[in-house]
Amino acid sequence: MIKNLVIVESPAKAKTIEGYLGKDFIVKSSFGHVRDLPKDNNAIDIANGFKPTYVVSADKREIIAQLKKLAKEAEVVWLASDDDREGEAISWHLAETLNLTDAKTRRIVFREITKNAILNAIASPREIDLNLVNAQQARRVLDRLVGFELSPVLWKKVKTGLSAGRVQSVAVRLVVEREREINQFKTSSAYRVTARFDAGRGAILEAELPTRFKTETEAQEFLARCVGAIYQIENLEKKPGKRSPAPPFTTSTLQQEASRKLGFSVAQTMSVAQKLYEAGKISYMRTDSVNLSQDALAAAQVEISRAYGDEYAHKRQFKTKSASAQEAHEAIRPTDFALVKAGSDSQEQRLYDLIRKRALASQMADATVERTVATIGISTQPGITLTATGEVITFEGFLKVYSESKDDEEEEGDSSFSRGLPPLTVNQQLPLQLLRATERYAQPPARYTEASLVKKLEEMGIGRPSTYAPTISTIQKRGYVEKDTREGKERKFRVLTLEGEQVKTEVKTETFGAEKAKMFPTDTAMVVNDFLVEHFPIIIDYQFTAKVEGEFDLIANGQEKWGDMLSNFYGAFHETIERGQDIERSTLGSNREIGIHPETGQKLTARLGRYGPYVQIEPREGSEEKAVYASLRKGQFIENITLEEAMELFKLPRIVGQFEEKDMTASLGRFGPYIRHDSKFYSLTKEQDPHTLTVSEAIELIEAKRKSDAERLIKDFPEREDVQVLNGRFGPYIVVGKKNVKIPKGEDPQELTLERCLELAELTPDKPAKGGRFAKKTPAKTVDEPATPKKKPTAKKPATKKAATTKKAAPAKKATAKAK
Repeated sequence: MIKNLVIVESPAKAKTIEGYLGKDFIVKSSFGHVRDLPKDNNAIDIANGFKPTYVVSADKREIIAQLKKLAKEAEVVWLASDDDREGEAISWHLAETLNLTDAKTRRIVFREITKNAILNAIASPREIDLNLVNAQQARRVLDRLVGFELSPVLWKKVKTGLSAGRVQSVAVRLVVEREREINQFKTSSAYRVTARFDAGRGAILEAELPTRFKTETEAQEFLARCVGAIYQIENLEKKPGKRSPAPPFTTSTLQQEASRKLGFSVAQTMSVAQKLYEAGKISYMRTDSVNLSQDALAAAQVEISRAYGDEYAHKRQFKTKSASAQEAHEAIRPTDFALVKAGSDSQEQRLYDLIRKRALASQMADATVERTVATIGISTQPGITLTATGEVITFEGFLKVYSESKDDEEEEGDSSFSRGLPPLTVNQQLPLQLLRATERYAQPPARYTEASLVKKLEEMGIGRPSTYAPTISTIQKRGYVEKDTREGKERKFRVLTLEGEQVKTEVKTETFGAEKAKMFPTDTAMVVNDFLVEHFPIIIDYQFTAKVEGEFDLIANGQEKWGDMLSNFYGAFHETIERGQDIERSTLGSNREIGIHPETGQKLTARLGRYGPYVQIEPREGSEEKAVYASLRKGQFIENITLEEAMELFKLPRIVGQFEEKDMTASLGRFGPYIRHDSKFYSLTKEQDPHTLTVSEAIELIEAKRKSDAERLIKDFPEREDVQVLNGRFGPYIVVGKKNVKIPKGEDPQELTLERCLELAELTPDKPAKGGRFAKKTPAKTVDEPATPKKKPTAKKPATKKAATTKKAAPAKKATAKAK
């Protein structure tokens, strides 16, 4: 007889908790959700109050059978899933699936996995909160309704395989609108005047003119008026100031800071934080509260006083701005402030260090500074002054531990921590060393990073801590947004320098527009976004999406019934879906006429095809010509590609040169740019361009691929070319046709015969079983329903030359398969 059965979400958490409880407790994992809506159109009974039907996932049947057996034997079953809506729903689904009675069921919650927290939770159990469960069900059902009803309209009217979602489509809209802001940005320049002076005793003083000149003429005239001028300090203003620390991390701010300081993606941050939480090193990582418990505040004060001195400690209670935030919850913090190192690898250690330092700094004294502003007069131009600013830290305070980073768009002109100035006095004359006016260009709005997109969604009230990472991952997986690093372009700028009595002009070159790990929309995103904005504005409206999140909060607080909320939404939504069936495909922005071919007079169009955007030279009317087409390059869009840019694309395929007396041809295919040589295909690297690839680069690519293939091949069989023994990322394995076959432990790959390879292939299922023992074991937080109805609506193929596109792109598939 089992006395106590504790069920948690993940095996790592189970292992940690089992160490804190006595022999009377058995701790088991449900491996996340155990039930979900079935993958068909009958999951929700709309006519009967949106009643959902749940089924046990195929990969969870064995787990449920084990848990049922244990639960039947146990005196008490403790449901210990996470303390949020998703966790509450997991506990409810477990209670329903395991047929648990109220008498033997206890719901316990904790925000950190420490002995005290676990024992306190056991001492104060509660019932399952059905309000939280209903809020989770409302989100799940609403996202399923949107995905299953709206996605088929996209398949029919835009392109098969597309999907839409209540949160993901809004996130895509933000990226699309930012891209258009950048494309429509009118570049302008102005001249910034800077001066360098000898401040005495070998010190240098740098100053700047507060205003900028719009034209080169104005800048030249200013410099000319400075000929023979005497510069002296007219005023010195010193002001004491202070800097206060940022609050401890929420989910959103952790994702932002880990991106800026550690270079982590949003998904990576959450994965690493999950491991630290399950190991008992940090508090729960899905939170929008900046609150710290009284115990945590006291522990932080002790550690700060011990490590830095009492004068550095300053207790603070931060208040969350968001009305929906759970103040009873805590910000992300270490469970033990005295623990400096935690984590099983460098990623975990670095993230833990960030979390600990941020939480510690939030409870430390302000940094005090002395700001100095020096105003410098120009004798030849009364009333016009140069300004030098500086700042000296007089007490480090929290800066001894931690300083918050800034986003790219915030860094321009931020002088929060400018360097100090040398000793100066009023009326002090300053010998001029350099006076210069430099042409500076206005910057367009910055593209989003993953983290700054999360920040924007949070500011707008869209999504919650559990949905940020899945949303960012979803829009990339579904081909709407690409995270990319792109090289900048060169541009010229002018520099005017006063030398003696002459103004010298130089033209210099700078690189601008370089992007690192930024979010770029695809052409598909552009077309789908415009389609949704025009025909389904309710789904993609920012305020509406934020309002829906607010309604989920009301349901969670017991202030609204989830059936009523869904009913209010569905009526208007379904009407727009019905109207959407009558939309003409010709009105979509997926086809655009670019212009006329300058030599042949044929029409050029840009289109969205099965494998992405491309340009096409239309056949002349009445002729038997076939359409000629070419894929768009990264950064080009159907809506704004020019005739000149389109003509450049038709220069592919191009013969780069010869190698081993055979042509090397550069081209673009379905899976990207490649080189074809001797009927084999070699994928180009991200940095290489098929338009500019040189002979030596192409040869290097071919030889490198041949070398890696030779190292990869362990054994082949001339009588069966489709059977090979290869060296893979995880060790040797067999390939038989398209099937990958595992080599049993103890068998030497070199000794395998053809017969043994075929025998092992027979014993290997055609498709690997999903789930089971080897399924993903961390609880998944859901966001937006994937659009996978059982039956896809039949849609006529758009009247584009798709067959030609497919045919052209086919070699690249082969290239990718061989090049990998």
